[in-house]
Amino acid sequence: MANTRVRAVDRKLKGRYAALAANPEKSTKARISDANTHYKNTREVVKTLQGMPLTVAHKYLRDVLNHKRCVPFRRYCGGVGRTGQAKEWKASLGRWPEKTIKVVQSLLVNVKSNAQNADAPLDASRLRIWRIQANRARQMRRRTYRAHGRIGAFMRSPAHLQVIVTEDSAKVKPPAE
Repeated sequence: MANTRVRAVDRKLKGRYAALAANPEKSTKARISDANTHYKNTREVVKTLQGMPLTVAHKYLRDVLNHKRCVPFRRYCGGVGRTGQAKEWKASLGRWPEKTIKVVQSLLVNVKSNAQNADAPLDASRLRIWRIQANRARQMRRRTYRAHGRIGAFMRSPAHLQVIVTEDSAKVKPPAE
């Protein structure tokens, strides 16, 4: 029996996505390659946004830029300071990575406009982040000059970003009896 389902990793297209939405007609996607932000900060931001409605995610990112809320750091948290704002996420470590926030905001604006300009436009108020992820991009090399005539590596760690949003189904109230 041949498997008729096409997996994302099986497609030989440039710019593959890590997953396929269950209902492609009710979803849209966007991506950024080689984003000029640190991978580790980007990973923590996107893990926080996973599953959020798009409007809530926009508001959350605005609040982080205004230092009203923080991004909890869970995996890459060496040397990260503690803040009381992280209690919202049941964590103690958090930061406000502005450069990463601006890149993720531009990605969310892009996916929202993709949803509105699709063949069958989606309702922007009912969009939810179904899958968002950051992958390490190829490191960029520079050099730094050390003592005694040595040269050391001065690497940059950019990230690839991709997001898939789906439209929530309309909630129907049960009939009153």
